[in-house]
Amino acid sequence: MTDGIATGEGYSVGHLDDLGDGPGFRKIRPELDVTEFGVNAIVLPAGIETGFHMHERQQELYFVHSGRVEVEFDDGSVHELGPGGLARVNAPVPRLIRNRGPEEAVYVVIGGEGGYVGRDGKQPEGEDGRARPIADA
Repeated sequence: MTDGIATGEGYSVGHLDDLGDGPGFRKIRPELDVTEFGVNAIVLPAGIETGFHMHERQQELYFVHSGRVEVEFDDGSVHELGPGGLARVNAPVPRLIRNRGPEEAVYVVIGGEGGYVGRDGKQPEGEDGRARPIADA
């Protein structure tokens, strides 16, 4: 474990290791108090696959953090994803995740319903939104 979850006014910061040990789900949403979408990390050991599942309402985005997984859909298609790999799956589409690799895989699943709210970012007073060199680097 690391130092735990840090919280402040309107934010939470943590590490995957703060959310549990061993294989299985890491419940990110409740631990970081995420309220606008579902989000979990899954640690999938080598040689293990999940069962097929689908959802009633939420679309999901899968992001592979480490290792390699296969995503299989009910149409028989299989797609291999490595670190940085992404897959979007609509709610009613059955999907299965499989780890054929020699090491555990870690992937993050983000789910939501209701649609994109649009680009609503803005800068606080005095910021122009441009990237800049780090002052003390």
